[in-house]
Parts: sequence; C-alpha cells; structure tokens
Amino acid sequence: MQSRTPKPKNYSCTGGGACTFTFFPFFGRTLPYELIKSLPRRLLLSPFPMVFKFCWFKGCKGRCFLGIWNGNHWELLFDVALLFTFVLIAHFTTIFMPRAQAHSTLIRNEAQRLGFAQVGFAKAEFMDAEARRLEQWLEAGMHGQMHYMANHFDKRVDPTQLVPGAKSVISLVYNYYNPEVQEDPTAPKISQYAYGQDYHFVLKDKLKALLHFIEREIGAVSGRCFVDSAPVLERDWAKRAGMGWIGRNTLLINPKAGSYFFLAEIILDLELEYDAPMRDYCGTCRRCIDACPTEAISPEGYLVDGSKCISYLTIELREAIPDSFKGKMDNWMFGCDVCQDVCPWNRFSKPHQEPAFDPHPDLMSMRKQDWEEITQEVFKQVFQHSAVKRTKWEGLTRNIAFLKGED
Repeated sequence: MQSRTPKPKNYSCTGGGACTFTFFPFFGRTLPYELIKSLPRRLLLSPFPMVFKFCWFKGCKGRCFLGIWNGNHWELLFDVALLFTFVLIAHFTTIFMPRAQAHSTLIRNEAQRLGFAQVGFAKAEFMDAEARRLEQWLEAGMHGQMHYMANHFDKRVDPTQLVPGAKSVISLVYNYYNPEVQEDPTAPKISQYAYGQDYHFVLKDKLKALLHFIEREIGAVSGRCFVDSAPVLERDWAKRAGMGWIGRNTLLINPKAGSYFFLAEIILDLELEYDAPMRDYCGTCRRCIDACPTEAISPEGYLVDGSKCISYLTIELREAIPDSFKGKMDNWMFGCDVCQDVCPWNRFSKPHQEPAFDPHPDLMSMRKQDWEEITQEVFKQVFQHSAVKRTKWEGLTRNIAFLKGED
C-alpha cells in the first residue's frame, strides 16, 4: 500500500541567507490535528508519546526541526534539540519521581473527581498526644451517655489495630454547606448536615469507589473505609494530614472552606507522601465560646463538654432532656450549628454541589405547627434517607415537646 505522505522535498529559506530544507519522512501513524496541537501537554504526562508520522528538516545554521504531517500539509512543530531535551526531562522526572509521591498524586486526583473537596495523607502511627487528651476527656465524663466513646480505646489511637500493617491514613473532606434556611423562622431548627440523605451512605459509596480505583491502578492493598462509624479520631487525622486546624469549637477549620464539611478516611497498607499539619489561625477570636447557648465550650476553647452540647442532647441522649437546659436550646430540634454559624472562617464556605444533600421538598416549608403535630407517616416521608432517623420519631417529638415547653 502506498503511503499518502509526500516524498522528501527541498525548500528554500530566505532571510539572513539562502539555505535548503530537506524533508525525510519516517514510518508511523498520523495523529489527529487536535492531538498534535496539544502535544506539549501530552509529553508532560507521558515520556513515551504515541508514534506518529513526522520528518526532519534542516534549517538555517544547520539546526534541525521536527515537522508533522496533518493530512494536508507539513506542520513545523519543534526545534529538535529542544524537543529531545523536553522528552528526556519528562522521562527521567517520571522515572525518578518517588513512588509514594506518584501514588499520592494519583489518589488525590481521583478523589477530587469523585467530589471530595480536599484530600490529605498522614502516616499511620500511634497517636500519643491524642491518646492522653482523649483519656482525660473520658475521665472527666464529658462523653455523657456516649459509652461507645470509651470502647475500643486502643483502636481509636492506633490505626494499625484497625488495619494490620497500615502505613497511611487518607483523610478526605466533603462539603455539605447549604445557605438555605427554613421558611418559618419560628419553626424548630435542624442542623445543615441532616438536610439531605444520610452522609454515611453517600460517602461510603464514594470511598469504596476510591479504594477500588487504588487496587485497580496501583495494585492489591489492604484497606478499610470509615465515615464516622468506627473508632477513628477523624478530626485529629485530618489535622495531621494538613486539612486544617482544630478550632476553639473543636471542629476542623480550613482557611479556604470553613468547617461545613464531612470527614472520611481510608486506612491502608500503602506508603504515601505525607502532608504537613497546618498552624492554628483562631487567634484571639472567641465567637464560638461566647455564642454557645449551653456553655458547652470551655472558657478558653479547644475543649467541649459533650454532655452539654445541643447536638448530644437532641441526638445521642436517649432519656429526657434535663430541665436545666430549658431556655438554652436556641430552638434546635436536631443538632446545632451555632458555633459554625458565628465562625468568621465560614464566610469562605461555598454551597455544596451534591444533589444527595439537597433537602426534602417538604422539609424547608414545614411550619412550627406542622412540626409540633408531626406524625410517624410524615416523619418517614420527610426523613426516609436522612440521618435524622438516628433519633427516630420518638426522639424528634421528644425534642420538639421540650422546645414547646420553653415557650
């Protein structure tokens, strides 16, 4: 079969002096013109680009250039010396790039494609300082009736107890910020994170997809996914992974995204390139401390008495809410966002892009009387896939009745 590529031709060059360009076509495969136009970018991604039909030609002063046949005519592409230098740099950069760095870049890109706003990596090791702090918090009884917090202490502070041979903790952030508010300002309030579908299931599916990607692209690994459902100190791991700092309200704060986000982890036996922790930028701010309705945050911050937190009282507490909290619930029937609402860093929060976190159509329009008369049928309809199911209909109506008694 005859080649459609023109035979070598001589071309004259005018300018500083007369010279001759001689084309020497080589065998190969013609690339689409769009590919040729983006060739420099592709060379960066791969030190061995596809074979294509090209030719050399000599120019003024004996320099060599590379030309490409685009189907109609030859295109001058690159000075050969510069091109070869470019390819060699790209090739050896890939060869000598640490494997951990390459794997980290691969994982970070895929996680962001799956919708995670940020990704960080920390070395899987025993958490000495965090273990002492957790022990003191438990001994002070600040976990209230969350007895599960005292269980599996060793697993909470040592990821190798959860995944034998673990080398890394991948910490991920998923935005849930929604500036939409309930239409009736007098209606009992619900925390933003519970507006839409239960985040445990939404994020777990994404984590599994990421873990499968790692196994497919990197190789067999031993790993587990966690979304606020196992003995993992998620905020501490996120801090170690450089995702932000733990603020005075004890929530993870990121200077570019605030704190309205979920945290998730993958613990696995793959060595990665670890990120450095971020410094604390709370400064002298005390807004969260002063705004907390139940004074659950200690006077200096960085410590929360969980047994006083409205989120604990409306979700975790299974018995009647103590009368001592009457007049202090700030009309919250499920969860509480006060310490986040007042945080100045949340001015950088951006609305989420996750359809699963959009509220049920009826949720935002229900009025105060609707909530006070809510039936089990309406509860199941509005919160069918919501995290509010954790407190059940009985728990939610208990909370609403407590709020009504405050009026």
